[in-house]
Amino acid sequence: MDKEILFQQFVAFTTSVHEATFELTKNVKPEDITPLQYSILEYIAVSQPVTLSQISECKHISMPNTSRELRKLTEKQLCEKFEVPDDRRKQLIRLSESGQTMMNKAFQQIGTRFFERIQYLSAEDLDEIQHALAILQSKVFDANK
Repeated sequence: MDKEILFQQFVAFTTSVHEATFELTKNVKPEDITPLQYSILEYIAVSQPVTLSQISECKHISMPNTSRELRKLTEKQLCEKFEVPDDRRKQLIRLSESGQTMMNKAFQQIGTRFFERIQYLSAEDLDEIQHALAILQSKVFDANK
């Protein structure tokens, strides 16, 4: 196996993922939040609870900027910080009830668009995609966790 060819396929695949993500999420975010804030909320929604540093690292945002954006999201009552019972110095972040409701609506819209994309695939195709995604998740994306 030529690992360079595999890498080029991976680069093309990740580019396609970004393009598909853009199409699936277009016009999903509410008007009163920025794209960066939506991205943070989306990360929190799928990974909660999270720390400030996890958001900063995953989103490639400096800690001060991450803290500022979280403060704005907290003021909009979309997320909330809470202390870890065993370590009161550590704070975790989760979606508030209204933040969870907002993200549920966004994911519902994204899901509708996704199902439209795959509506004509056979059951065999869907099984293959599910299997391929599981392999990618375990062998590539979660490999260093």
